Amino acid sequence: PCPSVGPRGRLRAWPGARELAPRWGPARPLPRLLPRAARAAGGGGAGGAAAKAGGAADMTDNIPLQPVRQKKRMDSRPRAGCCEWLRCCGGGEPRPRTVWLGHPEKRDQRYPRNVINNQKYNFFTFLPGVLFNQFKYFFNLYFLLLACSQFVPEMRLGALYTYWVPLGFVLAVTVIREAVEEIRCYVRDKEVNSQVYSRLTARGTVKVKSSSIQVGDLIIVEKNQRVPADMIFLRTSEKNGSCFLRTDQLDGETDWKLRLPVACTQRLPTAADLLQIRSHVYAEEPSIDIHNFLGTFTREDSDPPISESLSIENTLWAGTVIASGTVVGVVLYTGRELRSVMNTSNPRSKIGLFDLEVNCLTKILFGALVVVSLHFAGRWYLQIIRFLLLFSNIIPISLRVNLDMGKIVYSWVIRRDSKIPGTVVRSSTIPEQLGRISYLLTDKTGEPLPGNEMVFKRLHLGTVAYGLDSMDEVQSHIFSVYTQQSQDPPAQKGPTLTTKVRRTMSSRVHEAVKAIALCHNVTPVYESNGVTDQAEAEKQYEDSCRVYQASSPDEVALVQWTESVGLTLVGRDQSSMQLRTPGDQILNFTILQIFPFTYESKRMGIIVRDESTGEITFYMKGADVVMAGIVQYNDWLEEECGNMAREGLRVLVVAKKSLAEEQYQDFEARYVQAKLSVHDRSLKVATVIESLEMEMELLCLTGVEDQLQADVRPTLETLRNAGIKVWMLTGDKLETATCTAKNAHLVTRNQDIHIFRLVTNRGEAHLELNAFRRKHDCALVISGDSLEVCLKFYEYEFMELACQCPAVVCCRCAPTQKAQIVRLLQERTGKLTCAVGRRRPAAPLAPASRGTGAEGKQASLAADFSITQFKHLGRLLMVHGRNSYKRSAALSQFVIHRSLCISTMQAVFSSVFYFASVPLYQGFLIIGYSTIYTMFPVFSLVLDKDVKSEVAMLYPELYKDLLKGRPLSYKTFLIWVLISIYQGSTIMYGALLLFESEFVHIVAISFTSLILTELLMVALTIQTWHWLMTVAELLSLACYVASLVFLHEFIDVYFIATLSFLWKVSVITLVSCLPLYVLKYLRRRFSPPSYSKLTS
Repeated sequence: PCPSVGPRGRLRAWPGARELAPRWGPARPLPRLLPRAARAAGGGGAGGAAAKAGGAADMTDNIPLQPVRQKKRMDSRPRAGCCEWLRCCGGGEPRPRTVWLGHPEKRDQRYPRNVINNQKYNFFTFLPGVLFNQFKYFFNLYFLLLACSQFVPEMRLGALYTYWVPLGFVLAVTVIREAVEEIRCYVRDKEVNSQVYSRLTARGTVKVKSSSIQVGDLIIVEKNQRVPADMIFLRTSEKNGSCFLRTDQLDGETDWKLRLPVACTQRLPTAADLLQIRSHVYAEEPSIDIHNFLGTFTREDSDPPISESLSIENTLWAGTVIASGTVVGVVLYTGRELRSVMNTSNPRSKIGLFDLEVNCLTKILFGALVVVSLHFAGRWYLQIIRFLLLFSNIIPISLRVNLDMGKIVYSWVIRRDSKIPGTVVRSSTIPEQLGRISYLLTDKTGEPLPGNEMVFKRLHLGTVAYGLDSMDEVQSHIFSVYTQQSQDPPAQKGPTLTTKVRRTMSSRVHEAVKAIALCHNVTPVYESNGVTDQAEAEKQYEDSCRVYQASSPDEVALVQWTESVGLTLVGRDQSSMQLRTPGDQILNFTILQIFPFTYESKRMGIIVRDESTGEITFYMKGADVVMAGIVQYNDWLEEECGNMAREGLRVLVVAKKSLAEEQYQDFEARYVQAKLSVHDRSLKVATVIESLEMEMELLCLTGVEDQLQADVRPTLETLRNAGIKVWMLTGDKLETATCTAKNAHLVTRNQDIHIFRLVTNRGEAHLELNAFRRKHDCALVISGDSLEVCLKFYEYEFMELACQCPAVVCCRCAPTQKAQIVRLLQERTGKLTCAVGRRRPAAPLAPASRGTGAEGKQASLAADFSITQFKHLGRLLMVHGRNSYKRSAALSQFVIHRSLCISTMQAVFSSVFYFASVPLYQGFLIIGYSTIYTMFPVFSLVLDKDVKSEVAMLYPELYKDLLKGRPLSYKTFLIWVLISIYQGSTIMYGALLLFESEFVHIVAISFTSLILTELLMVALTIQTWHWLMTVAELLSLACYVASLVFLHEFIDVYFIATLSFLWKVSVITLVSCLPLYVLKYLRRRFSPPSYSKLTS
């Protein structure tokens, strides 16, 4: 029976309610904030008992206990109690469901369409949405009001086009850019939604698009095809009755996952029989948890009805890729209820920190504008508004245009850089953010760091070790053992107990290699290569057609190594395994039991029976920390494990134990009984297995290296020297993550590592945080479970301590936890973060992102930048990020300077002429000043650079200077304001002093001096000349001279041809610019900036 959802989130009576209840507990109301006293008394729910348990510690703790903060829901589910009409379109509170196989019409609720949508807008919301995003910021709203005011005749100052044309141009550029990005996103989404799959129906197999798949459909997914929806695995074409999944597009982990079909449906003769049986799946409500699932499969038409429990092993989540065989599944969740979608935040428009800073400066300028207008206008209302309009140039509308066009240039330069080929810029609004990154969050298993290529490096037998250069000795030992066996008479059947004798080196090596070849979860798969078909290849064990599939690349590396030394895994199913010797003899082994690797046990074991001798052997491999207490006493294990770990190798300890038939039968009886128990099943099973794990014979140590991508270590070193702290967030095991951090030199050799022990409640978290607080200059390694507890009770304290660490490694992290960490880092530090995930073949980056929560292809589509290799990140930040930020800072301040100059001149002019609200320059002069006369030289600053790219890469300390935000600060802004006031006043007073008789001469002298001053100031600002800069200067000057012929309405053409005009303009320009050139020379001489020391 299905549970029903009662009011306030209660689950009514149902046997499985405890397991399927929401995460705040079974049959309890939604969480409320309790008073502090109530919480201290244990009313804080799950934390109450913990608070009591840790009561004694609380009195001496030096971390103040904070009130329990309920976390915001990090998923994208609709909230309970939303509009009723949402329920009719598949919205409302998610509920458990019963899904009938092949009958989507039999449904107890409406489900969302299976559509992937990464767009920010749709057809109807695009224009309103883009305009809202533009005008919600003060800068653009100010210009809109300014332009609208010109429709009032009393307020009009000049022609309408002088206000509406610049504003229209700004909006057109923004709308076109957003439209292009939306169209690209739409095309990518359409490609995913239009992928064709096969659906099983009563009429046979029919083709269906991904977007048309419904809950209850039976979908066939081929090898290397993306799973289109969250499904339950029913059947596979693989003979071993299982399949492998590639989940790196979902959780970032590159290890393949083993999935098992429902046993009842796998036994059916054909896939079409799925439609002939009466069966259904009962599943929990949609959840963001990609690592757990609870459900039940029931077949009603059998006698008695068959029920099977379903777990994560029976699921195929959307976004994963089938790595072996062809599978059939029944669809459980679609659309926004997919695990991958619920772990992804909604797409949004990103506004960079630089744009927010410019917006803030604009408000300061507006304040200055109001003050000046009030000072000039007195008390008259209309006069105040006219002066506001007259001095509106104080806030330059061209600033928005120049910055947006500059970002397009930066994006184009990044894409065209031959040293970082394949780089894609998806968000052209925030390239200068790359110049101010303080925290880089990277995903280990997302493969920005490792290249996912495992190499077997070391076999250690205690008295002798074999490295890559001595593997031929291992091969010769194996060959000699099997050659000797083939010449000796057959061994006696059954296990024999012989006295211990010193074995030869060959037999020791053989035992170690055989253990490695048998103790694993690897399956050999044969594929047709064009010459041999698949069935023939499998029959003949063709080497050229064989590929190994496993859930861990470590295991594949081990099996590939045993093949290289002569012992080859050629066949495997759920109950047997076949090895081939150097003499092409096939050894058959029966798999009696498998104990898979778990995060808690840190080891895996297998019991096999040798078919030729009948010997039963228990093989086990695992981490040294657990295996040290299992194997017989020895004096070399701990030391050699430490030596190999320091070399960056993943170390496994391999051991074995021979079992008598009676001993195994006794174990099997106890093991089966423990697995059938209802209470404490996992504890009882572990106890039975541990009864075997005693006094095992230590065979060898193996060392496998996770090959890094090219230049990962120098890149991380560069980032560290640039002042960027690197955090590694991974779904991988703690040991693997720690090993990768050491191997990549994320943690330097002289740094200690503090491994945050597993905590489950508030008291334990309290004590562990206190222990961590006492460590200094120490890298932190913490698991996702402990992280969740710390963030629940001590969010502020934990983030404060973690931010002081030189490096942080978070392992076993869920995608939503990664997003939460990015968000908390930004909120707590106010610094910019850059999140690096992975897809094939590019790594997406999301600067200033609050985390997408999903990785892989989904993340790449939502990413701002995609790079093909991790080493490209160094150049992207040190060169392009640094240049983009410095150029945008110089460009914005120069545009403000250009506008403040002309506004200062207007203020001087109005004050001299009795505060009259008369514009100094009208019509084309005011538009031409910001466009054809000065636009090209000013915009050419986007090509400027202070140092060569090679120097920027060689001295990453230059990047550290930018983290303080000095290129664009209140100090630099004030300096440019003072320069503008000085130059504007000098030009205007000079023109007023030197003009002779007519007012039109003032305009000619002042405007020409203004243009020349701007051109000279651009030349003063430029640090590295580019040929386009020279062209822009000369072209602008030529345009002004040529246009004088057509400006007789504003300028006396005959006057400008006189010598008097030339010397007056020269004197005024010299007085306005020469002091600044002198000051620049003196500053460079006595207080040079850091980059000038390198360029000299």
